[in-house]
Formats: sequence, C-alpha cells, structure tokens
Amino acid sequence: MVKGIIGKKVGMTQLFDESGKVIPVTVIEAGPCTVVQKKTVESDGYQAVQLGFGEVSAKKVNKAAAGHFKKANVAPKKTLREFRLDDVSAMNVGDILKADVFAAGDKVDVAGVSKGKGYQGVIKRFGQHRLRESHGTGPVARHAGSMGAISNPSRVFPGKRLPGHMGYVRVTVQNLTVVKVDTENNLIAVKGAVPGSKGTIITLANSVKA
Repeated sequence: MVKGIIGKKVGMTQLFDESGKVIPVTVIEAGPCTVVQKKTVESDGYQAVQLGFGEVSAKKVNKAAAGHFKKANVAPKKTLREFRLDDVSAMNVGDILKADVFAAGDKVDVAGVSKGKGYQGVIKRFGQHRLRESHGTGPVARHAGSMGAISNPSRVFPGKRLPGHMGYVRVTVQNLTVVKVDTENNLIAVKGAVPGSKGTIITLANSVKA
C-alpha cells in the first residue's frame, strides 16, 4: 500500500545500531496530519487524499480555504499536500495520520525545498574548475570562460552554464531508509540528509524505486 505523510525537518543527529556503528539521521516531525479531502475515481478520475499539517488561525485563512475546511469539518491547516494512493476506501475525511504509518526499515522518498544559495558563479553552481592562473588569464580565474564562436553562430547557445540563482528549488531524495519511529512524539529518523533547512516542510512517501 502506498503511504505518505507531511512533516517538518527538525535537524540532524546520530544513532547507533546493534554493532555500535554510527548512523547519521535526519529527525522529522511527521504529523499529526488530518485527511481534509478524499478523491475517488468516480468523482475525480483518480484516487488520492489531501492531508493537512500544522495549525493556523481561522482569521489568517482566505474565504476559499475557509469554505474548503468548513466542508470537511476540520480546523484550518497551515499546509496541504495531496498523496495518490492505490486504495482510499479505508480512509475518510477527518481521520488522523501519525508517524506510525511508517515503520523502521521502510524505504521512503523525501521531497522538500532546498536551501537558497543566492546568486552564485559557475564554480559553486555547476562545479566548474578555475582557469589556469598563468600568463594572460588576468583577474578572471573564476569566470565562466568563452561564450561561443564569433561569426558562426554569433549567439550563445541555450543551456550555456552561466552564473545565476542557485538553490531554493523542489528536491526529492529517493530511497532513504527509516531508521527509527518515535510514535509517542511523532518523530521519524531517516538515514542521511533531506532537503531544506531546519523547519522546512517536507513530504514522505513510499519509495518509487524500492
């Protein structure tokens, strides 16, 4: 069964396995999430549930969103995400999903918005190397280099790697392993790093490759 939940990145720490080896993990506050909407093949053409995460004041919600939450008879939520499932018959609007939807050993894909790096040059942005600082390079050792030919084609080809905005894009890290689930505190420890800084809203779902 396909599973999914919304969470918030708490930070990184380390755990130890039975043999004493260190496992670097990211701690995620997963849920509780409320089912705000249920989509079926008959009504929408596919099966999915919309989950809400995080409380928000009713006066901070616009009229359209307020009507959406009122129809579902649930308190306004700060974050909404949709998860396509194979079977939604067992889930109903108003149900609460917690961290125990996943168990230790599960493979998950974690998606979130990466850290913003601002305006960066080609060395940091694309990993290009510096020019040789010998005769003639001048003060341009970190520049992008040649833009292209002169008379033919007399233009810069699309896709040329140039300086620009780096980071702050949606990133999915695939095939991470759930190391530990703390059902009492709604925490999930995932092996490795996940996108974003502390406090970033992320989604966990079954790995599409595992």
